[in-house]
Amino acid sequence: MLKTRVIPSLLLKGRGLVKGQQFKNHRYVGDPINAVQIFNKKLVDELLFLDISATSQECGPNYELLKDIASEAFMPFAYGGGVENCKQVEKLFNIGVEKVIINSAVFNNPQFITDASNIAGSQSIVISVDVKRNMIGSHTVYSNNGLKKTNRKPVEYAKQLEDLGAGEIVLCSINNEGTAKGYDLELLYEVSREVGIPVVASGGAGCLNDFKDAINIGKVSAVAAGNMFIFQGKLNAVLPSYPSPKELQDLFRESNNG
Repeated sequence: MLKTRVIPSLLLKGRGLVKGQQFKNHRYVGDPINAVQIFNKKLVDELLFLDISATSQECGPNYELLKDIASEAFMPFAYGGGVENCKQVEKLFNIGVEKVIINSAVFNNPQFITDASNIAGSQSIVISVDVKRNMIGSHTVYSNNGLKKTNRKPVEYAKQLEDLGAGEIVLCSINNEGTAKGYDLELLYEVSREVGIPVVASGGAGCLNDFKDAINIGKVSAVAAGNMFIFQGKLNAVLPSYPSPKELQDLFRESNNG
């Protein structure tokens, strides 16, 4: 297993997989079970699922679908979407989810992080932090799938999350998400250097060198990507893919040597 985690990030809407850009214009791209089976064959170490409809529709996690995913996945996976209380957290762990991702519920009840961490340990509780950069370059945290401005700054917010018991942060640039233009390296570095828990880069990866930049410049612990692992070629054909172990080993060997 690689020291640096490279995680396919898959968006769920209902029972389907979708992809979009800058948290908008989502389109159906396939069946999640089929994607899991392909990633099994690609020897992926970890998956991340985010249900973008669970919070907006106030329907909570789709446990039936997640049970199906857990029965097919050879690798551990994290799930986020509509998680608002500890009963849901317990149920997710019981059906095979290894890490639970929380986002919007934190703003109404920060104590939820501490309570959830007490169930299975802080390493199993991940907070998804979605950030938008404004016209003058200032970063602000957003909630509810990027629709609600919180007026929180990423660094102070990340520190609070760590103090409350979060074990990991998935840090996503809304501006870069789905663009394949690379991660927001300034954002990654600002947060990663101020917290002691792992930070996972998300939003914008378009090539393997973007992973290297996130590690070397952004100083993150892991990288996540969506479109890069779903679309192939100039016509964006839907074909789930993943770099070979050798490609990733060579990439991060260069990073370590650099």
